[in-house]
Amino acid sequence: MKNLKTLLFITLMSSLCLTAQNNDTKKADKQFARFEFVKASESYSKLIEKGKADAYVYGQLAECYYNIFNTVEAEKWYAKALESTSDPEMIYKYSEMLKANGKYDESNKQMEKFASMRPSDDRATAFRKNPNYLPKILEQGKKFNVQNADFNSEQSDFGGTVNNGKLYIASSRNDNRKTYGWNQEPFLDIFSLSKNSDGSYQAATLMNDKINTRYHEGLVSFSPDGETMYFSRESYFEKDFEKDSISKVRYSQLYLFKATKLGSDWDTVESLSINSENYSVKNPSVSTDGKTMYFASDMPGGYGNFDIYKAPIKEDGTLGEPQNLGQKVNTEGQEMFPYISSNGTLYFSSNGHLGLGGMDVFYTKEIDGKMAPIRNVGIPINSNGDDFAFTIDEEAEEGFVSSNRDGGKGSDDVYAFKKLQPLCDVLVLATVLDDKTREPIEGASVGLVDAEGNKVATKSTNADGIAEFIIECEENVELEVAMEDYDSKKVSVSGTSEEELAVQISLDPIEKLIVEDKIELQPIYFDFDKSNITAQAAFELDKLVQIMNKYPELVVKATSHTDVRGTASYNNLLSERRAKSTVQYVISKGIDEARISAEGKGESELKVNCGGNCTEEQHQENRRSEFIIISGGPQQE
Repeated sequence: MKNLKTLLFITLMSSLCLTAQNNDTKKADKQFARFEFVKASESYSKLIEKGKADAYVYGQLAECYYNIFNTVEAEKWYAKALESTSDPEMIYKYSEMLKANGKYDESNKQMEKFASMRPSDDRATAFRKNPNYLPKILEQGKKFNVQNADFNSEQSDFGGTVNNGKLYIASSRNDNRKTYGWNQEPFLDIFSLSKNSDGSYQAATLMNDKINTRYHEGLVSFSPDGETMYFSRESYFEKDFEKDSISKVRYSQLYLFKATKLGSDWDTVESLSINSENYSVKNPSVSTDGKTMYFASDMPGGYGNFDIYKAPIKEDGTLGEPQNLGQKVNTEGQEMFPYISSNGTLYFSSNGHLGLGGMDVFYTKEIDGKMAPIRNVGIPINSNGDDFAFTIDEEAEEGFVSSNRDGGKGSDDVYAFKKLQPLCDVLVLATVLDDKTREPIEGASVGLVDAEGNKVATKSTNADGIAEFIIECEENVELEVAMEDYDSKKVSVSGTSEEELAVQISLDPIEKLIVEDKIELQPIYFDFDKSNITAQAAFELDKLVQIMNKYPELVVKATSHTDVRGTASYNNLLSERRAKSTVQYVISKGIDEARISAEGKGESELKVNCGGNCTEEQHQENRRSEFIIISGGPQQE
C-alpha cells in the first residue's frame, strides 16, 4: 500500500510516536513522528554518511522504508539493525520484507527466530503449524484473471465499490489538495466513475464538498437500496485530534460517516455513533440485507493492531454494539478492509495470517455462529506486495482488488478481475437419519477427521439432522457419527471441487450389533507387535461401552488374537496384553471390572489360515479382538 493506508486505514500507530534519541537524531526523529518518512529517511541516511549511526538509526531508517513499502531498502537496513539488536517485532518485519522480495527461505529462517522468541504469538503459532505454507499457496493455481484498470493514475488509487452502475474509488489524484508528508502525495478524496458500453470507464469525477474535505476520505459502502453511503474520514474534520507535546504533531483518528442520497447527489453527512476520539473505525462494508455493517477498528479489547468487527444496523439507521469476529479471523497483526459478499463470504486483508508478503486477501464464512477456517485467496489476487480492498459480484464473478505490486501505474492501483474457477472450499452437508424411520436425528455428534487421522472439528446435528463443515477442495476426509442408542458409523468423503457436497448417514439401533452370543463390532486391529489402543479401536470399543451402559446386567469376555509371526509362546503373551489393554479401556469408561474379562488366544484361532504366505492385510485380519456375551443383555432377558 506504500503504507499510505497505514495512515488512512491503519491510522497513526502509537509505536511511531517516538521522541528524539539524542541531538544528532532530533531532526530526523521529528520528521518521523510527523510521518514525513521521505524526509526522515534522507535525514537518517545523512547521519549514516557522517558516521553517526547505530542500531537505533538503522532501525529507524528501515521503518521509514517499511512504511513507504520500499522493500529492498527496508530489508537492507533491518538486516543492519539486527546485527546489534534482537527485537522480535523487527525480526518479524524483516521476515516480511524478505518475503516481499521473493526470498522465501531466508524469510522462513527469520520467522523461526521470531517464533522462538514469541511462541504464543498468533503469527508464530500459525507458522509453526504450517511452516511449508508458501508452496501450497503458490501451487494452488490461478483462480482469477487480473488486469490493471484503465482508470488508474500516477498517484494512489484503491477501492472498487459499485452502486447503481457507478464505481467508487479513493484516490490522491486531486492536485488541488495539499501533499501529505508520509509519501508526498495529495490527501485522498472519493471519486466516482461511470462505465462505458465497451467496458471501459469515463474520467473520474470528484464527489462534492459535503463528502470530500481537505483531509483524507477513504473507502465507501452502500445500503441495499443505494440511498445511504458509508465512508471513512479523518477526525480532523470533527476537530477531534490530540497534539503530542514533544513533536507538536497532531494525531487524528479515522471515523465512519454516512451520507444520504439527495436527487443525483449526496448530502446530510452524519458521524456514526461508534466513533470515538480514543480509537479509529474504518473500511465499512454493509451486508446484502442491510442489517449488518463490517468494519476495521483498533478499539480496546481486540487481538492486534486493527481487528475486523461487525455491528447490527438498527431500523432507525444507528449502529448497535460492535462485536469482534474473534481470534480465528483476527491476529496480533493487522486485519482490515472487510468485504461481505452476497453469499455471506467475508473477504479481508491481513498481514497476520500466512501469506505471500505484505497484506494478502483472505476469506471465510460464518456457519452455525462460528467462522470457518481462514483461506488465502491465492495468486494472482495476492502478490508479494500489499493486496487489499477486495470486492466481488458473486453472480457476475468479477470485481476489484487494489495492490502496490510491481508493474502498476501509481503507488497503489486498482485491478479488475474475473473469477475463472471456484475458490477451493467445499461445504459438506452431513445429514444423519434413522435407518428404519428415515427421520432426521437431532443431536448426533459428527466429527470431521482429516487424511492424517486428526479429528479437526466436532458438531451436533440440528433439528433437520444436518451438520455443516467446510473443507478444502480435493481433500479426502472422514465423518465419524455417534448417537446414543445407535450404532456409530464412519463415512469416507472423497475430495471434490464442487462448492457443496451432500453426505447422508443412516444409523441402525445399537442392538443390531448383538448377534446370538457375541457383540459384533468392526475388527479391533492392533499394529504389528503392539498392544496399545488406537483411535480406530477406541471408536469401536465405545460402541461396546454404550451397549454395556444400556444393559447393566451384561457380562462380556474379550478375546484377543495375533497373527502367526513370532513364536507361539510370544504370541500368547502378546495377545494377553492386547486383551488386557482392551478391557482396561472399557473399564476406564466407567464399566465395572467385574463385568468384563480378558483372554489371550495367541495364534490358536486364526481367522485366515494362510500359513507362511500371508499378506499384510491377512496378518491384520488375524490381529483382532472379539467379544463374547457371558450373561445378561437383550438375548438373555
